[in-house]
Amino acid sequence: MPLLADEIPDLTADGVVVHKSKRQMLLVREGKVIRRYRIGLGQSPVGPKQRQGDSKTPEGRYTISGRNPASNYHLALQISYPNDADIERAQQTGDDPGGDIMIHGLPNGETESEKHARMTDWTAGCIAVMDEEIEEIWRLVPDGTPIQINP
Repeated sequence: MPLLADEIPDLTADGVVVHKSKRQMLLVREGKVIRRYRIGLGQSPVGPKQRQGDSKTPEGRYTISGRNPASNYHLALQISYPNDADIERAQQTGDDPGGDIMIHGLPNGETESEKHARMTDWTAGCIAVMDEEIEEIWRLVPDGTPIQINP
């Protein structure tokens, strides 16, 4: 019996898709889902990020542009926000678009019960997963991988 895409071990992802309204992030390879995660978002999750400090998670097309192994949130993958459209929109309103948007684990130094309680919308605009999940995502998602963040 063939394996389902969700059961295929350790394939490298060629894309990441986030569905903010479902609090779900998918790693995909050749159009098939290889991993699925429940996520936490920014404290104001509805709508796209407009400016620095709005606690919104961006919406649009980006890439994984780097990684931080010494993050305050276990591990972190950098998202290439802001893109040109984000910068233009912010300039039109006289705002700073912000930046430093990541997919990351939970804050270092918390107990397990504190970490599990965090799986709500608590970030400043990032995408949060459990520590063991960011370790897997770190292995499966190379720099340069496209990420689509949907409402």
